[in-house]
Formats: sequence, structure tokens, C-alpha cells
Amino acid sequence: MIDKKGIVYILGAGPGDYGLLTLKAADCIRKADVIVYDRLINASIFSLAKKDAEYINVGKMPDHHAVPQETINQILLDKALEGRVVARVKGGDPFIFGRGGEEAEVLQKNGIEFEIVPGITSAVAAAAYAGIPVTHREYCSSLHIITGHEKPGRDESFIDYEVISKLEGTLVFLMGMKNLDEISTNLIKHGKKSTTPAAVIERGTTISQRVVVGTLEDISKKVIDEGIKSPAVTVIGNVVALSERLNWFPKGKLKGKRIVVTRAREQASSLVEEIRKLGGDVIEFPTIRIEEPLDYQHFDRVLRDLNTYKWVVFTSVNGVKGFFKRMRTLKIDIRSLAGIHIAAVGEATAMELSEVGLNVDYMPDDYTTKELLKGLVELMGKGEKVLLARADIASKELSEGLKSNDIDFEELTVYRTVMEASMKSTVEDYLKQNKVDFITFASSSTVKNFIEILGKENMELLSKTKIVCIGPVTSQTAKESGLFVSAVADKYTIDGLVDKLVELSEE
Repeated sequence: MIDKKGIVYILGAGPGDYGLLTLKAADCIRKADVIVYDRLINASIFSLAKKDAEYINVGKMPDHHAVPQETINQILLDKALEGRVVARVKGGDPFIFGRGGEEAEVLQKNGIEFEIVPGITSAVAAAAYAGIPVTHREYCSSLHIITGHEKPGRDESFIDYEVISKLEGTLVFLMGMKNLDEISTNLIKHGKKSTTPAAVIERGTTISQRVVVGTLEDISKKVIDEGIKSPAVTVIGNVVALSERLNWFPKGKLKGKRIVVTRAREQASSLVEEIRKLGGDVIEFPTIRIEEPLDYQHFDRVLRDLNTYKWVVFTSVNGVKGFFKRMRTLKIDIRSLAGIHIAAVGEATAMELSEVGLNVDYMPDDYTTKELLKGLVELMGKGEKVLLARADIASKELSEGLKSNDIDFEELTVYRTVMEASMKSTVEDYLKQNKVDFITFASSSTVKNFIEILGKENMELLSKTKIVCIGPVTSQTAKESGLFVSAVADKYTIDGLVDKLVELSEE
């Protein structure tokens, strides 16, 4: 029986842009055993979580409470009583109309330790991303944040329109789309000028952001005409007039594009960073997870007999990392590789080898098994033996080619690729809504696992999404699996993959 109580972090994940997540919130998500999250959370934050974290979606939509608040409170309490670390992840800030106070009260009454981690509220951030400073010395000196959706069944409203209509500061209404016409009418009725500038920002700070600017008199009609929907923030005040001059978002060659990255989390960072730098929105859908070999007996024997090999071939960065990590564990000196030639596939693999002080003796210009085999056959002398340091599911094409050329070789599993399916429901939802522009594949294993995780019955969901592969081998696997490949990177690297995404985006 567990007698140790857990802890609950009630945290704000910001308004949508992954980059607006605070350092403390990220730290809490990393150490959480359970993540209880709302519907407006940017899925990219899940890339921070532990691989065995439990996810509980308690998202709510207007007029439809997926999970009642009382049930959410009980979930937090139950998980904490199990002795687990819980991250209660909310959009924006948990204490600005986020009901974080209610959840904290329940935890406090039951003796559960909790912490509040403030988040950047959409009341300020959405306006900023629309070029609207909520305060400005030339326009106003106060900010007022008001709910546009009060607790159902309340007999008397907390919103005193007679008072707020006389305020000269900026008024920001959250969750007010349904009542926008009522809000505008009441403000005008109680003295606010009908010509007061007003803006509505849909999905602020995200690639789906849309902004409608008008006045109190016509903003409701403009919102209807433009089809603006919840979630949206309404900003009312003279500062709205600055929107056109100060509008800066979105920017970048991939602005407005949502891209699924299927690489393992251990590998995805550089690709994800480049896409975000260019204004794209990333959904990390790691279809593989890198794991250590199940048994090191063969691995250890090979490392102790390195002098029997004339060549060692590395086909990936993960292979290099796994190989030298085990050498360090066994305290085998790198000088054991003296006199051994090194072959590598790809610039990234060669760069990883240079990090441990090794230069590559051979790297094919074309990063394919066919070219690698051709080069090895030409370079290897009679009686020389080659070691293939690769993944457990590596293609047999290279080993079969070596065998057919009477070259002595040994295959060594330096890492395993395990299927990872934690983000299936999130990606599936985006695909069903036609909200994915590109899916990227950087290896054959990611293609195979993607199809197995999503299910062949869901392949029709990809009809409006462009598939981009890092190279011809990956592309061939995708085609053989029944996928339509829109493009292959001209240069078979992460930079080449990003360049191809940009090229397709500009068409």
C-alpha cells in the first residue's frame, strides 16, 4: 500500500504558441507521472513528458463539458493519493478564468501538496500577437480582464456594464464569442461610444490565428461574416487602432503550416527547431523510441575483439551514440580503434563521429545502401572483416550484398527501435479536421510504424496532406506501403528536408 502522497502542479501552458511555455511549467511536465490536460493545449508540450507518463484528456468545449469539473477534481485527488506526480495542464493562466482556484481548494482540503505555476494569459498574448499593446502611454493606462461567459445558473451577473462602460482603459473579454453581440450592445447602452475600436482574435498566438478589427457597433457582424469561432479574445479600446501598424505575426517561410514530425524524440530536436524558426507549427508524433539492446553479451564480446575488424560501418547517429556509450561503460579505450577504417552514411553520422575524435574514411556521396556497398567492395582488401553497427531492424540489403561479394562481416545491434504510439489520438484528430499540411519521414522505420500506429483503415485521412521524405530509401518504403509521396529532399539531410518543406510551401 502506498502511504506517500503525491503532488499536483496546477500550471498554465500559455495561449498556444509552444515557445510561450514557461521554464518552470516545462520542468513540471518533465517530471510528471500523470498529465491531466485541457483541449486547447499545444500538443508539442507532450514531447517534454516522460515516455511512460499517463495522459488524461479532460478537455471542455463550449456548451459541452467533456468531463465535469467535479470529476476533474476527483481525478487530481485520486492520482495524488496514489503517490504520483500530477501536472494539471491548463491553457493560458490557471487563475485567470481557468478554475485553478477551485481545484487547489479541493487539494488543500484533502491535505494534498500542490503548487501553482502561472502561465502567460491569452488576454495579453493574443493581443500582442495581433499587434495590439494592451497598455500604451498615448492611449490608456489600465487593463481590465473580464469573463464573457459567467457560471451557468447565476442569478445576478458580476459584470456591471454601467461601471465598465465608463472605464478609459483597455477591456479584454475572454470566452465571450457566444455573447459578443450582448457585450457590445450593453457597453454602448451604458455610455461607451459606438465608434470605440474593437478586435476579435481567434486562436491567438497559433498558426490558425485570425484577427477581425472593427468598432463596437459593427464587430459582431464582422465576426459572423468572417466565420470567426471560439476560442477567441475580444479587445476593446483605443489601443486596437495600433493593430494595423504593429501587426507582426505570423512570419517565416513556413508560417501557417502545420507539420507532423515522426522522428524519435531523441532525434527530432534539430528538425523541430528549424521548422519553428521558420514559423511552422510542429506536431511531434514519434513513431519510434530508441532503446538499448536487450542483451549485451554479443556487444561486449565484439568490443573486446575490435582488433579482428578492418572496417566499422555506422549508418546512423544513433548507431554511433550506442556504440561509444557501451565502450565508455566497459572502459574500453578509443585507441582500440587504431588501424580500423570508419565508414559512415550521412553528414550527421560523420559529424557525430567527429565529436568522439574520429574522421570518416569513407562516406558515399549518395546516402543509399547501394552506394555504400559499392564503395566498401572497392575499398576492402582480401581477408578483411567488416563490422556493421546498426539497429535491430536494419535492412538486410547491405549484409546480403556483402555476402554476395564474399566479404566477411558481422552484424552488431547497438540499439533497438521500439514502436511509440502515445500521440496517436492527437494526430488522428488533426488529420480528421484537415489541419495537417505536411508529414515528414526521416527513415523507413518511421514510415512502417506510422502506418501500423495510425492503422491502414485511416490511410484515407492522408488524402489532403503532403508526405515529404528525407531520401529515396525512405520514399520507396512509403510508396511500397501505399502512401503517396509528394516530394523527396534533394539533399538527404535534415536541412535538405526543411528546404523541401519551404519549397513546397511557396508553390
